[in-house]
Amino acid sequence: MAKKNPHAVALGRIGGKKSMAVKSAAERSGFAKAGGKVGGKARAKALTPAERTAIAKKAAKKSAEVRSKRAAERKAKEGK
Repeated sequence: MAKKNPHAVALGRIGGKKSMAVKSAAERSGFAKAGGKVGGKARAKALTPAERTAIAKKAAKKSAEVRSKRAAERKAKEGK
Protein backbone atom coordinates (compact mmCIF):
# COMPACT_ATOMS: atom_id res chain seq x y z
CA MET A 1 0.00 0.00 0.00
CA ALA A 2 1.32 3.43 -0.92
CA LYS A 3 2.24 5.80 1.87
CA LYS A 4 0.05 8.90 2.04
CA ASN A 5 1.60 12.27 1.36
CA PRO A 6 1.53 14.08 4.75
CA HIS A 7 1.18 17.47 3.07
CA ALA A 8 -1.87 16.35 1.13
CA VAL A 9 -3.38 14.91 4.30
CA ALA A 10 -2.85 18.22 6.12
CA LEU A 11 -4.46 20.18 3.29
CA GLY A 12 -7.37 17.78 3.23
CA ARG A 13 -7.98 18.40 6.90
CA ILE A 14 -7.86 22.16 6.43
CA GLY A 15 -10.37 22.21 3.57
CA GLY A 16 -12.27 19.05 4.45
CA LYS A 17 -15.92 18.41 5.13
CA LYS A 18 -15.82 19.54 8.75
CA SER A 19 -14.45 22.97 7.95
CA MET A 20 -16.90 23.44 5.09
CA ALA A 21 -19.85 22.42 7.26
CA VAL A 22 -19.36 25.44 9.52
CA LYS A 23 -19.15 27.90 6.64
CA SER A 24 -22.21 29.64 5.24
CA ALA A 25 -23.48 28.99 1.73
CA ALA A 26 -22.13 32.37 0.60
CA GLU A 27 -18.65 31.53 1.91
CA ARG A 28 -18.68 28.12 0.21
CA SER A 29 -19.82 29.75 -3.02
CA GLY A 30 -16.91 32.19 -2.80
CA PHE A 31 -14.45 29.32 -2.52
CA ALA A 32 -15.98 27.61 -5.55
CA LYS A 33 -15.84 30.78 -7.64
CA ALA A 34 -12.22 31.43 -6.72
CA GLY A 35 -11.25 27.87 -7.58
CA GLY A 36 -13.11 28.05 -10.88
CA LYS A 37 -11.28 31.19 -11.92
CA VAL A 38 -7.92 29.56 -11.32
CA GLY A 39 -9.00 26.31 -12.96
CA GLY A 40 -10.12 27.98 -16.17
CA LYS A 41 -6.84 29.83 -16.55
CA ALA A 42 -4.86 26.66 -15.91
CA ARG A 43 -6.94 24.76 -18.46
CA ALA A 44 -6.49 27.46 -21.09
CA LYS A 45 -2.75 27.49 -20.48
CA ALA A 46 -2.57 23.71 -20.91
CA LEU A 47 -4.49 23.67 -24.22
CA THR A 48 -2.93 24.29 -27.60
CA PRO A 49 -4.26 27.20 -29.70
CA ALA A 50 -5.94 24.69 -32.03
CA GLU A 51 -7.72 23.00 -29.11
CA ARG A 52 -8.90 26.35 -27.75
CA THR A 53 -10.21 27.28 -31.22
CA ALA A 54 -12.08 23.98 -31.52
CA ILE A 55 -13.68 24.46 -28.10
CA ALA A 56 -14.70 28.03 -28.93
CA LYS A 57 -16.22 26.98 -32.26
CA LYS A 58 -18.19 24.19 -30.59
CA ALA A 59 -19.50 26.63 -27.96
CA ALA A 60 -20.46 29.21 -30.58
CA LYS A 61 -22.31 26.59 -32.62
CA LYS A 62 -24.24 25.36 -29.58
CA SER A 63 -25.08 28.94 -28.58
CA ALA A 64 -26.46 29.67 -32.05
CA GLU A 65 -28.55 26.46 -31.93
CA VAL A 66 -30.05 27.44 -28.58
CA ARG A 67 -30.82 30.99 -29.76
CA SER A 68 -32.48 29.63 -32.90
CA LYS A 69 -34.54 27.13 -30.92
CA ARG A 70 -35.71 29.80 -28.46
CA ALA A 71 -36.64 32.16 -31.29
CA ALA A 72 -38.70 29.41 -32.94
CA GLU A 73 -40.45 28.67 -29.63
CA ARG A 74 -41.28 32.37 -29.15
CA LYS A 75 -42.60 32.61 -32.70
CA ALA A 76 -44.78 29.52 -32.20
CA LYS A 77 -46.08 30.88 -28.91
CA GLU A 78 -47.00 34.24 -30.50
CA GLY A 79 -48.86 32.44 -33.27
CA LYS A 80 -51.25 30.70 -30.83
